Amino acid sequence: MTGFTQQILRTDAAGMPLEWINYQDAVRLYHLEQVAYSCGSLLYRVRGGVNAHSGQRSVINVNSIVATHGSCAASKARKYYSPPLNNKALFKRDAHLCMYCGSHFLDRDLSRDHVTPLSQSGADSWNNVVTACKRCNNHKAGRTPEQAGIALLAVPFIPTHAEYVYLQSKRVLADQMEFLLAHFPRSSPLHERLHLHRD
Repeated sequence: MTGFTQQILRTDAAGMPLEWINYQDAVRLYHLEQVAYSCGSLLYRVRGGVNAHSGQRSVINVNSIVATHGSCAASKARKYYSPPLNNKALFKRDAHLCMYCGSHFLDRDLSRDHVTPLSQSGADSWNNVVTACKRCNNHKAGRTPEQAGIALLAVPFIPTHAEYVYLQSKRVLADQMEFLLAHFPRSSPLHERLHLHRD
């Protein structure tokens, strides 16, 4: 038992990752009969009240991955979805590596760098930002990497919906990770970064 802090991966009925939910949300989905199927490891066995007629106590088993009924219209919209940009997800996308010096840092020592600076009409978007240590960011200042005479180690990219679900996670179980990885594009830089820097 992992306490009640482990998040559950919610997917649609086709198995596309949607979001992380807590055990209360999962129990609610089971109660409302919105769960199509579940897989992965058993995380929680939640006991409810006693049925007045049968004398039986209700029990809901909550697995690490829960698929819910829903329309496929949402999955079509996800094709054109660009996730909201935030530093926590950005640093995780770049495996907490400075994309200039290549060193690994804690969140507090990292910053968001605009490859093409905002002062040079660069956008504050996924495909123009990278993780940089504060030292490299200060050195680069309001210049492009070329102007600053430094090399960019990896090209920034926009995470897919499945990749963004991973980037929003706190603690991912092995079966959840395996499930998510199956939905990452084959060409995703996250495959290599996860291989090199397991959480």
